[in-house]
Amino acid sequence: MALMWSLRPVQGSRAGLRLQKQDVLSPMIFHISVYNGHISQDFNQLTPLVTSVIERWYMAPGVQRVHVREKGVRGTLFIPPGPSPFPGVLDLWGGGGGLVESRAALLASHGFLAFALEYITQGEIIAMNSTYFEVAYQILQEHPMVLRDRLALLGFSFGGSVALSLAAYSVKPRCCICISSNHLIPVRNTLSETIEELISLSHKARIKDNQAIWRDLFLPIPTDLTKKVDVGQIRCPLLLIVGDDDQNCAALEFAEDMERITEKAGNRHLLKIFIYHGTGHLIEPPYTPHHRASSVIVTGKQKVILLWGGQTKPHAYAQEDSWEKILDFLRQHLCITVLKATL
Repeated sequence: MALMWSLRPVQGSRAGLRLQKQDVLSPMIFHISVYNGHISQDFNQLTPLVTSVIERWYMAPGVQRVHVREKGVRGTLFIPPGPSPFPGVLDLWGGGGGLVESRAALLASHGFLAFALEYITQGEIIAMNSTYFEVAYQILQEHPMVLRDRLALLGFSFGGSVALSLAAYSVKPRCCICISSNHLIPVRNTLSETIEELISLSHKARIKDNQAIWRDLFLPIPTDLTKKVDVGQIRCPLLLIVGDDDQNCAALEFAEDMERITEKAGNRHLLKIFIYHGTGHLIEPPYTPHHRASSVIVTGKQKVILLWGGQTKPHAYAQEDSWEKILDFLRQHLCITVLKATL
């Protein structure tokens, strides 16, 4: 799989490009060719000795994709094949915006009914507060093919902040997973106000080689619990996935602070933390190419190249290993084990 995770943009490409799957109904198609001799560039002008085509699908056969436009909520449901009901996962991507369906499609391929939620679109910040996410959780919970008491929250980056706020203050999931997240953005005000707060801290960003480093925006971490999510109130198992070279978010420091809070609240036994060496912010499903930096629209149409961090090989390992741990965590806390009596 190193042929996939070690991919790089073609030499001379526009700076900040990022490979991200958009249409999950079609596979990612890889053309792998072998040439005579060592080729560093202009290989498109040469005739390969042999070429093979590999398809990587995000949806297993039988998975259903259903658009959701209900009660003001937007997103996509992915329903596994086979007999229902299924355990459910509310999938919250990061603050980069758009509806990212790839992870939810993979979760459904592993037997979880996953709801990929849209809450930021390119160029538009939806005027919402925590109620929007609570309604989305309710839509998932009330779906006729979902086990209503077997729901999980899965959040990446800003989506992890949303998940922590929901689990601490409003909904009662069976478990919660946060990837490269922080607990210093309680989602209580409108999302516009939350984004404005982030923008107000932009003066703390550092620029290196024309790449913005945001990891210091929320440092030092306040000790006042009213200025962060009180994760001590979370009463379900909580899994944190952290890269120690995250240059966009001080995820390691935030995880350590969350550990202190849960210890003081008597809930440390509910918290599990996996820290990956040499790993950056964009911890995605396995074999996704590593992007140390890429361009993001942060305010209106302004593009900024953000430094995510990570070294290619350890980052690729972290993506593969953490995905298995995420699936194991969901199976452990969401799936029903049927014990057969021995006669």
